[in-house]
Amino acid sequence: MAEPGDPHDPDDHDDLIGFASPASLQGRVRSPAEPQRPSEAGRIPPEPEDDLFTASVATTIPIEPEPVAPAPAPEPAPRPYEAPVAASAFEPSPGFSARPGPREPKGIPGGGMGLYAVYALILFAIPTLGASALIGLLAVTGRAGPEDPLSLSHFLYQQRTLWTAAVAVAVGLIFFLVPFGLGPAIMFFAALWLVARGAAGVWALKAGRPIANPRGWWI
Repeated sequence: MAEPGDPHDPDDHDDLIGFASPASLQGRVRSPAEPQRPSEAGRIPPEPEDDLFTASVATTIPIEPEPVAPAPAPEPAPRPYEAPVAASAFEPSPGFSARPGPREPKGIPGGGMGLYAVYALILFAIPTLGASALIGLLAVTGRAGPEDPLSLSHFLYQQRTLWTAAVAVAVGLIFFLVPFGLGPAIMFFAALWLVARGAAGVWALKAGRPIANPRGWWI
C-alpha cells in the first residue's frame, strides 16, 4: 500500500490500480483543439443562380415610351353673374317684369253661381235622403232660365234631371206596396242616375261646355 508522500517517481501509477494522488487530481490546462479544415477536394462548388434583375441582351424586350397627352387648354375663369339693376328702387327689375302674370280666371256663365249651387244640391241628394234634391227642384221650377245658350242648356238639364228623379222616387214609393219588391230597386237606380247626371253636368260647366242634349234621358 502506498504511504503518504509516495511514490517519488514523477510518473504516478496509482491511478492505474484505482488510486489517485493529489497531483493527478489537479486540473491541467488543455490547449484547445484546432478545428479541422474541410479538404478542398470534398467541397461542392455552389450552383450558379440566375440573375432576376439583369437580363441578357438577347432576351431584352425593347420598351416603348408612353405617349404623352397634350396638356388641356386652360378654361376661362367664370364671370360673376351681374343682376340687372332697376332704374329706381321702386321700379321692378327687368327680369321680374319679364315674368308671365297670373292667369285670368275663366268668366262665370250667365247663370252665375246659381248653376253651381243647383249641381251641389243634386250631388248631396243621397247623403240628405233627397232633401237637397227637393230644394233644387223648387229652385229651378217656376222661373225663366238665363239668356246665354251655355247657361240655358245647363238650366234645362237640371230641370229634366230633378223632375225625372222626383217622378222615379214617387213610383218607387208606390211599388213598395207590391209584393215583388220593385220599390227599393227603382229608388236605388234613380239615386245613382241622379248623382251621375249631376257630376257630368258640373264637370261640363267647369270646363265651359254646354250640354249637347239637355232634354235627353242619358248623361
